[in-house]
Amino acid sequence: MAEQVIQGILLALHNIALVGCAAAPFYNRALVLKRAQYGPKLHYELDKVVEDTLQGNAPYCIAFLVTLLVTGVGMPINHYVFQGAFRATSPVAVTALVVKLLAVGGMVWIMTTIFWGINPRIMAIWHGFAPGAAPAEADEKAFFALRARRKALCEVCLKFAIVVLVASAFLGFGRS
Repeated sequence: MAEQVIQGILLALHNIALVGCAAAPFYNRALVLKRAQYGPKLHYELDKVVEDTLQGNAPYCIAFLVTLLVTGVGMPINHYVFQGAFRATSPVAVTALVVKLLAVGGMVWIMTTIFWGINPRIMAIWHGFAPGAAPAEADEKAFFALRARRKALCEVCLKFAIVVLVASAFLGFGRS
């Protein structure tokens, strides 16, 4: 019974993390697409909301990904602790696991690139902007180029998140 309770808790947390990993890039994408309607010209108040939202989501994305990894590792370990062996898995489940791990790895790479590469550069430029003041053309151009790069990476991250969700459905394949 303890194994099942622990498994249930791990699975619930894993599923919440799966949804969070998909929801974050989905809603960030929606925000970015709405902002794009105003073109690549700085609208200070609007762009402040966009940056505060996107950069404020970073800790949540990291937390969801860490939870996904910890619970993903925790479930087979839980079974091993109580049963003395890992579960036998079908080739479909093993393939799904490999695909899921590759997609999660891709998400980690993208998040690392965005959170520690692109976002700090965006913020460095952002701090040179002021409400009501026209930005320097070169700064504005660099700002929107970095945003475009981040948007493209987020699009890929959303696809990886969908792959993670779909692959997860096949992990129990072959179990009765």
